[in-house]
Amino acid sequence: MAQATPENPETAPTAGDVAAAQASASQATQTVTAHVAQKTTVHLPEKAPAEVQAATATTPQPIFDTDPRRRNSLLAAVIVAGVVLGIALLLVLAYFLIFIGPGLSFVGALLALIPLAIVLIGVRWIDRWEPEPRLLLIIAFLWGATVSIVIALVADVGTSYLYAAAGADQNWTVFLQSVVQAPIVEEGGKGLGILLIYLVARRYFDGPVDGIVFAALVAGGFAFTENIQYFAIQIAESGRLDLAVGEIFFIRGILSPFAHVMFTAFTGFFIGLAARKGTAFGGILFFFVGLIPAILLHAFWNGVLFFIYDFYAYYVVVQVPLFAIAVVGVILLRRREAKMTQLRLGEYAAAGWFNAAEVNTLGTGPGRRQAQAWARQRGLGKVMKEYIRDATHLAFTRNRIVSGRDRIGSQADEALLLAQVSESRARLAAAAPAAHRTDAPVAPAPPAG
Repeated sequence: MAQATPENPETAPTAGDVAAAQASASQATQTVTAHVAQKTTVHLPEKAPAEVQAATATTPQPIFDTDPRRRNSLLAAVIVAGVVLGIALLLVLAYFLIFIGPGLSFVGALLALIPLAIVLIGVRWIDRWEPEPRLLLIIAFLWGATVSIVIALVADVGTSYLYAAAGADQNWTVFLQSVVQAPIVEEGGKGLGILLIYLVARRYFDGPVDGIVFAALVAGGFAFTENIQYFAIQIAESGRLDLAVGEIFFIRGILSPFAHVMFTAFTGFFIGLAARKGTAFGGILFFFVGLIPAILLHAFWNGVLFFIYDFYAYYVVVQVPLFAIAVVGVILLRRREAKMTQLRLGEYAAAGWFNAAEVNTLGTGPGRRQAQAWARQRGLGKVMKEYIRDATHLAFTRNRIVSGRDRIGSQADEALLLAQVSESRARLAAAAPAAHRTDAPVAPAPPAG
């Protein structure tokens, strides 16, 4: 290409040429304009061939559609969470080693593992349809087991000094700490962990079920550490493992392992409602809304013990029905998730990504169990598990896109999940018996009669 110079005036651009070039190149900058004014050479990009323009209509890989700032902020949040949780863990360990002792703390921890296992089994059942990222689940548990405990301990120490300075009656002090202070401080500390998970990882927070799952793990972690304290102190008072230790273990570990879970589940449920819109303000607002029933139920649970004489009768009449209502509520929420999965996968089936018959299998519990049993018998259990998992995540990702939440990140996730689903589907099809292939000859029907 010839360059425009004073010695070569024939090739110098005219005013009309420059205006036309500026009109056709929307990316021209002030720098380019300045160069033109100084009669400096302007090299504008040549137009790409038609096939290149067609190829660049979309990015070459989904990674280019992902906002890198979001990934970096999530990584930074995980690092900060690790530091905060690590400091809180050291403080909790120091408390147990100094004020309770290593031996009693160890025995208390062994006993506390039993109600924790019950809670974790319940969480697995709730979270089975669309499992949350394991790292977030671990963070939720550790928040409850460490940070929430530190908040409660600091509040206990502070209010104890205040009550002592005010000369408050001992019985009145215990009542206020149990019925007022503990519900407010403990539910606030646990709920704060759920809120932070929502604010930092909203793309993994799809609705009320997710809120209940995170709430259950935060509350389960809190109850685990609290149970260590209760069991260890009772052993220290008894001097051995006697009936008093057995009774407190039976009440806290067997009859009511889900007590804290039921309280905090209200906070998680309401934050989950806000997750359907995906706004930070909505999450904060609904956090405070959810705290109200969480605190009231916690206060009722603690306060009624000051006025009843037959705990077991009260437990059967009041707490068992409350627990049953909570279970029914979770079942109804899970059914809603299943219907949503069927709806969104049906949209993909209409677009050709699935066979319409697959939607009934992938979107129902019985269909999934039947498919997994079939796959395990043929050594395809892992492939089928991945296929079901990715298809479910695809449905939830599609739901975020439809509702307008995090479209950039969700569309990138959608492209990746579609590729993974197609790969798993191809592996299942390759291993299927010939009689079930679409290109296999159909056997003639047997003669009638």
